[in-house]
Amino acid sequence: MIKTLIIEDEAKSRQMLAAMLERNCPEITIAGLAKDVKEGVALIKELQPDLVFLDISMPDGSGFDLLEQVSGHKFELIFATASDQHAIRAIKYSACDYLLKPIDMDELKSAVNKVLNKKKSVPSMENLQFLIQHLKRADENFQKITLPTGNAYEIVNIKDIIRCEADGSYTNFYLADKRKLMISFGLKHYEELLPESDFIRVHHHHLINMNHVLRFLKEDGGYAIMSDGSKIEISRRKKEAFMDKLNKG
Repeated sequence: MIKTLIIEDEAKSRQMLAAMLERNCPEITIAGLAKDVKEGVALIKELQPDLVFLDISMPDGSGFDLLEQVSGHKFELIFATASDQHAIRAIKYSACDYLLKPIDMDELKSAVNKVLNKKKSVPSMENLQFLIQHLKRADENFQKITLPTGNAYEIVNIKDIIRCEADGSYTNFYLADKRKLMISFGLKHYEELLPESDFIRVHHHHLINMNHVLRFLKEDGGYAIMSDGSKIEISRRKKEAFMDKLNKG
């Protein structure tokens, strides 16, 4: 069983989430409910949960304040939030899971299943520390991104990402240090997340960093030659946007 805490300031939302979990996720056992940061910190220290559902905004602080106070404890984490776009972007950059309120049952089951698939491994809190650093920034010009690789997290400089290649429901990242990382998110996720000023989807399978384009070959439909020596096809419908970025660079 997965010992679980729900930390949420609205009583109705706490009870509703608990009921949804009890009805639909038999592997989950609700060990405690908390209404604010103070109660949440106390319960985490007392009960040592496997999983925490954490609200972002609470009366006595934020979910991120709570995380700083329990930094020595290890648990899986699923955020619950309404519409804090800055927080959501930081959460995505940190490879943390989150649910938008009102919580959808299918999305809840999917989030719980991810935790169940990892239950034999010890949770890594590296991405949470990275998240807290991101949230202390006033802007969204993130310099690094967390990439989940199996049971580990790789924190990568965005400028060192040469290209991303779709591999089914996964994405292969090719980095400047010659590493190749297989990440368990689809290419569209990173197309939406990585800065549009630097990255462009040039083909169904390829997202490239324009800062690593060495030259453009006009043969056939056109190809970008990247700093790692790769030759990436530019689809005809993406060629104009690619050339605009290339000329502006």
